[in-house]
Amino acid sequence: MTSHAHIPNVRTLVIVWLALLCLTALTTTVSYLELGWLNIVVALAIAVLKASMVVWIFMAVRYTTSLTKLFVVAGLVWLGIMILLTASDYTSRDWTYQPQPWSHNAAAGASR
Repeated sequence: MTSHAHIPNVRTLVIVWLALLCLTALTTTVSYLELGWLNIVVALAIAVLKASMVVWIFMAVRYTTSLTKLFVVAGLVWLGIMILLTASDYTSRDWTYQPQPWSHNAAAGASR
């Protein structure tokens, strides 16, 4: 049984690299815009697109075995679970943390 790795041509790699550079510039540009709650949505969409390009092209997951693809999907599902748990914890809190400065303590600085 012979197996050989697929090697993408240089043209494809350069195009993906340039696309990643453009998407990085787009991420930086969008960070200066005031989009309200859409800032995080746009930033995450661009990040998912960039990560997908890296995994699909540079890591050559599209040419790997089904088991490797299964582990990639399992990792993404696990990441989704962790994001969902974090978001549910964050959104379920009805208080805003207000730190209390130590300088307002009556005994602050007093020696006993």
